[in-house]
Amino acid sequence: MREVPERFRRFGGRHPEVAEAYEKLAAACRQAGPLDERSQALVRLGVAVGAQVEGAVRSQVRKALDLGLTPGEVRHAMLLSLPSIGCPRMMAALGWAEDLLDAPGGGGKGEA
Repeated sequence: MREVPERFRRFGGRHPEVAEAYEKLAAACRQAGPLDERSQALVRLGVAVGAQVEGAVRSQVRKALDLGLTPGEVRHAMLLSLPSIGCPRMMAALGWAEDLLDAPGGGGKGEA
């Protein structure tokens, strides 16, 4: 499991009750339905890509890799957003992800 980003650690230090409530809400959402962890990771990645939130895209890519998804699977999930959000937005999100996907330990260059 990768280290929690420094920005979130600082936030948690300043607002521990809010950070704890956020973590509990996220856990409750994960447990509320039948999707397995891999499916949940792909859904969260798709939402982050569609919302065009760079930090969320990077976070969801890291979490997907931690769950064992391959860089090719992550890239394919991002590619699937193309018809819905358009090429410039999909390419922006893919750009945010590439340094994580190509980093040592990130899985290297995969398909898609």
